[in-house]
Amino acid sequence: MIRGIVAARRVAVALVAAALLPAGAVWAAPEPPAPAAAELVPGVYQSGPVDTPDQVLAPQVYQPSMAEDALEPSDAPEGAYALVEYVPLEDAVGRVACSAQAGPYQREVEGWLKLTVDGEQSAADCEAIRAFQTQHGIKPAIGFAGPVTWAHMQFLAARENPNAAGKCPVRTGRVACVDLDRQLTWVQQGEKVLFGPVPMRSGRAGYPTRTGSHKIYWRHKNHVSTLYNTPMPYAQFFSGGQAFHAVYDTIHTTVGSMGCVNLRLGDARELWNVLRAGDEVYVWGRRPGA
Repeated sequence: MIRGIVAARRVAVALVAAALLPAGAVWAAPEPPAPAAAELVPGVYQSGPVDTPDQVLAPQVYQPSMAEDALEPSDAPEGAYALVEYVPLEDAVGRVACSAQAGPYQREVEGWLKLTVDGEQSAADCEAIRAFQTQHGIKPAIGFAGPVTWAHMQFLAARENPNAAGKCPVRTGRVACVDLDRQLTWVQQGEKVLFGPVPMRSGRAGYPTRTGSHKIYWRHKNHVSTLYNTPMPYAQFFSGGQAFHAVYDTIHTTVGSMGCVNLRLGDARELWNVLRAGDEVYVWGRRPGA
């Protein structure tokens, strides 16, 4: 009886609404509300905040030029790390002068080279740093303790056994390890390293790369960020809007990313071929300065 009354009322409401329409108008039921974000891309979301709309909008496609897509990382240090770290001055005879300025990684570089760790640049410090830069092809070799020099030292220390401290979990499946302390990433399966270690750039102060265990849940080779309108080649998302992806400029800066793990183009391309959706990503530590 109650169901009959409810049905009759619905019919009456519909008839009244139709009577109020202008002649010739076609009545249509109101549009249903838009589904929640998580319903738009089923099975994609993780617990926790989603900080960009990239996963709820149709992805924009960025097609890199042939020149961009042809870039490959060089085995030579100058190809991998070349960056003007400090504008050099010239001495009276036109030679590049040794830097008198302390770099942002002065203490770290002094410690690596077993110099007196005081954060102050001395003539002896500059010559020692310059000798290291010359040996490893870092240009210009002016003895400035900048991000490229420190990144290469971190790489050298980690390349034989990046997980020596055991901070990345050893699994039977693939694990992408993201070491924020050393700004390095690699992929391991069991105790075998499948990729890397390679230098990276993680989130800056206020936009930290989220630590803990995540999963690769969406991959888009020629992605463009809908939040920052920035190309994100070889993007592999693992936590909300945070992803591994390449950048077309240098990753060796004292300022971090907006939360993503930035890689050189060749490294990001190689990582794309190593990882698959569902692989674990484990992030720990803290970016220096973040």
